[in-house]
Amino acid sequence: MGDMHYHDYLQLDRILNSQFPESDKQNLSAHDEMLFIIIHQTYELWFKQLHHEVDAVATIMNKPALNDNSPELQTVVHRLSRCITILRVLVHQIDIMETMTPMDFLDFRDMLRPASGFQSWQFKQLEAKLGLKFDNRHGKEYYTAQLKKEHVDVIKNAEGNKSLLELINSWLERMPLAPPLSDDPDSFWQVYKKSYQGSLADAEKGNLSALDEVFFSNSAQSLQLSSAASRAALFIMLYRGYPLLQQPFQLLNCLLEIDEQLSSWRYRHMNMVHRMIGTRIGTGGSSGKDYLKAAADKHYIFREIAQLNSFLIERRRLPTLSNEMERRLGFAH
Repeated sequence: MGDMHYHDYLQLDRILNSQFPESDKQNLSAHDEMLFIIIHQTYELWFKQLHHEVDAVATIMNKPALNDNSPELQTVVHRLSRCITILRVLVHQIDIMETMTPMDFLDFRDMLRPASGFQSWQFKQLEAKLGLKFDNRHGKEYYTAQLKKEHVDVIKNAEGNKSLLELINSWLERMPLAPPLSDDPDSFWQVYKKSYQGSLADAEKGNLSALDEVFFSNSAQSLQLSSAASRAALFIMLYRGYPLLQQPFQLLNCLLEIDEQLSSWRYRHMNMVHRMIGTRIGTGGSSGKDYLKAAADKHYIFREIAQLNSFLIERRRLPTLSNEMERRLGFAH
């Protein structure tokens, strides 16, 4: 076996010879098409790495039992944190793309039809793995029409497996630390409900029905988090200062940060498109900026976790935990 060489290990012959500008084929001058190709190839490589990380997280979360006091949960948090860092890089890559002016883009734009970044099946597959369902996508008919059948099948297959959001829901449901639900007026959740009610301004009194729907009813079919999972997640947020809840809180926070970075990427992309082509139709046939804005507004995957913040109360109002509960949430001796 010969010595490994950097060039061979990275398959640089294949990578560096994978850019074929359409303008070169037509003997036209379009200097920035090379930048356009490399930026999008780089995006697809990062999407591949994001799949690698999310698949690894899903494998851990899909276990019948996940020991929250083991290295596994730390591994999940670490890999999700890496996803966040990668997503930040994706957002900042738009800075490089924006060094291309609208006139630079027009040099080769019409040669791309009907190709479009909308046809990035890897990104849509990633959204599906995270928890974005087909029925919740903006422009479903246009979405299927623009992809090759084999790529639609890949995404549908991803939707057929348990998404990260569904795995998080199951993990929260089986978490043994959250106090049980009880009608006893002195029980934790009844005391919390009373404290929450006392924290509301007059204009917020309508939130009481929302509290019941999210935390105390399993009849809300439109919600992706069950009542039990929502209660566990809220408990983690409220008492995250206890040692045993710090990693679970970091996990939930990672999910919110992933949504935030995806949203930042979508809005930066939307603004870049508006800057480049104004109100013109996209190369893939979409309405350009209007389509991207509608999708950005709708495609929040972990929205229900973010909305739990609506039900937080001040620390001074928190129900006092029993000595036994505090012992369970602290370090074991």
